[in-house]
Amino acid sequence: MAALFVVVFLVVPLVELAVLIQVGSAIGALKTIALLVLMGVVGGWLMKREGLGVVRRVQAQLRAGRVPTTEVVDGFLILFGGALMLTPGFLSDALGLALLIPPVRALVRAGLARRLRVRVLGPQPRHAAWSRRASGRDGPGSLDV
Repeated sequence: MAALFVVVFLVVPLVELAVLIQVGSAIGALKTIALLVLMGVVGGWLMKREGLGVVRRVQAQLRAGRVPTTEVVDGFLILFGGALMLTPGFLSDALGLALLIPPVRALVRAGLARRLRVRVLGPQPRHAAWSRRASGRDGPGSLDV
């Protein structure tokens, strides 16, 4: 856990600073600042648009009597992506922008679900075996999942 804090609070800002210096030396300081501001404005607009869409989907799920789990995770990912967009730096902006794009968010959501499933249930075999010998149980046709 300490290594994670070192990476997040020391390594990432140093890498962001190095990228800002490289971009600034390539295109100029004013254009670099303008590009960062533009990324922040676009990110804010996209976060608002995607966030309102998630709110509508949450309301629809609740009206239908279902728990809006996917929508809640989407909302968290949009919030996190928006926070990254507000952080100055091109790498954080790129990651934040990626989280605001629905197909990318779906991939991240699936990865998070898989990781949570493994943490809660433990590693699961990839294929089900329909034989008594493979399952180790005393019943014909037992399913080992």
